[in-house]
Amino acid sequence: MPSPLSADRSAADRSPQRGTVEALISQTRRLRGDIDAVRRETADEERAGDPELRWQRALCDLAAHHLDGLGEHLDQLRAGLPADVPVDGPADAGAPAPARPVAPDPGPGRAGSAEWNLLNDEVTWSDELFELFGRRPEDGAPTLDELPSWLLEEDRGLLSAMVTDCLVDGKAIDGEFRVVRADGAVRTVHMMGEPVLDADGATASMWAVLRDVSELRRSQREVHETRDSLRHERHIAQAERRLAVELQEAVLPPWRGSLRLPHDGPTAPAVGPAEAPGVLDLAAHYLPSASSALIGGDWYDAMQLPDGRTLLSVGGLTGHGVTATSGMAMLLGALRGMAVAGTEPGPLMGLLNRLLDASAQPALGSAVCCRYDPRERTLLWSQAGHPAPVLFRNGRGRALQPPEGVLLGAVADAAYAQAEERLEPGDVLVLHTEGLSPRRTTPDTDPGTERLLELAPRFAMARSAQDGVRVVLEEFGGEAREDDACVLVARVGC
Repeated sequence: MPSPLSADRSAADRSPQRGTVEALISQTRRLRGDIDAVRRETADEERAGDPELRWQRALCDLAAHHLDGLGEHLDQLRAGLPADVPVDGPADAGAPAPARPVAPDPGPGRAGSAEWNLLNDEVTWSDELFELFGRRPEDGAPTLDELPSWLLEEDRGLLSAMVTDCLVDGKAIDGEFRVVRADGAVRTVHMMGEPVLDADGATASMWAVLRDVSELRRSQREVHETRDSLRHERHIAQAERRLAVELQEAVLPPWRGSLRLPHDGPTAPAVGPAEAPGVLDLAAHYLPSASSALIGGDWYDAMQLPDGRTLLSVGGLTGHGVTATSGMAMLLGALRGMAVAGTEPGPLMGLLNRLLDASAQPALGSAVCCRYDPRERTLLWSQAGHPAPVLFRNGRGRALQPPEGVLLGAVADAAYAQAEERLEPGDVLVLHTEGLSPRRTTPDTDPGTERLLELAPRFAMARSAQDGVRVVLEEFGGEAREDDACVLVARVGC
């Protein structure tokens, strides 16, 4: 292949159509502007720690470097060969060379060309190549024997092997190495070239194009590093979610369908509506958040106490993931233990508040705790900054008047009051957490409670607690809620 440095630049048929090059330049500039627009869209400082954002920005930077290099090469193509590059051979060796200072660090993507003539030992470098190496033109271009001295020692063998393969075996050159510029800066250079053969097929010279790809390789490394970081963090998040789900499933009640409390035996619960007067027919459901990225700290619980009464509770801790679910497990375990020991709901809430206040993982929580006596059909309950239970009777609903109680973990040694409510056969009691409905009308009202009250006619038609849960799911189950939620439905047997 003939050397591009000795090609006949006057041959019009070898020059690209100027209009075509202009169109390519315009298209490249438009693409560069589009990439800049995408980069601005991802410049949200609030998400600066997001690994996915870093990966997106790294890809944009990499694309920008590619387009910058393409744009520069198209500009050179449009301009044609520089005026000081000879078209019929090297410049007169006797002509004085003008003195120049050390060339500045070239911009990313800068490319230059070189030719080493093996017949007369002449070397020709373009001005861009002197700039790339930071070498003054008056010092002359290095020979093939001198060129390795500009490389890092560990890269010199690679260059020597490429040059040998080119000159001896006629192979094309295509490789990268690191150059130490005259000012000490290290740049990564990509070299492509071929041998130039004479009429007898012998190698007469070697030509090459060398391009500074330092910024391009840096961007590629950043893309790989951010991609690996993103994969690692996603793997951690998936593992954390699995652990949180397993912990939640291990802590929440294992029963599915309806549960009758109290029941005669300590084993399997009965399924179906409660028939004995005062016996509670229970059903519950956990509703995940719309993203389902992390499990929250919400819970529901129902258990028979040793004296025949029934414990009902719902609540939740702030936060998500393993921290929230482990805190919920600790709190729910303490709640069950104190309830079994006979602690009433008000004092029980106070002890939970102390426990959360002294926890190594600071958090806030809200809860409702009820103790139901089936013989008297009385509900003794307390709450800590939580929506009150909703009672449905004879086709109408109302939220119970809440006793005094602040969020768990908010105030040390807080006192929690109790309230008592007498239930009647056929009553439906709904306990729920705050994330049930994402829509809030006023700061002082719970949107879930307001919407539940509107469902009174449908609850009146429910013949079991499971029917009541279905009513709730039909109303709230398809919504894109920001947080997870729990609902517990209790129906008093007739």
